[in-house]
Amino acid sequence: VQLVESGGGLVQPGESLRLSCAASGRTFSSWTMGWFRQAPGKEREFVAAINWSDSNTYYADSVKGRFTIFRDSAKNTVFLQMNSLKPEDTAVYYCAASFYATTRVNEYVCWGQGTQVTVSS
Repeated sequence: VQLVESGGGLVQPGESLRLSCAASGRTFSSWTMGWFRQAPGKEREFVAAINWSDSNTYYADSVKGRFTIFRDSAKNTVFLQMNSLKPEDTAVYYCAASFYATTRVNEYVCWGQGTQVTVSS
């Protein structure tokens, strides 16, 4: 399976962005799709995830109430709507897929190339 992210960019604090992750190739109805991010000098961290089968969602505490993950099954695409962005949200954002309903980085087996999100005034 191939995952391709898009939608990153430079925004000011308080603004919004929507990231997209398009999956192609072999896909699985039982997968969990997740978003992770990595800032310079920091470890990759979990942001949000959604179970493809039942649409259950999971969020990191740092983004709850500001970010929303959702999917378009017909297009095999997962989205991350990011509102009220803060400078600390600046990072490269990665889309990933796992066979498990998990938030652990090492349990995701397929990764996209990443898209840069910069929040700065």
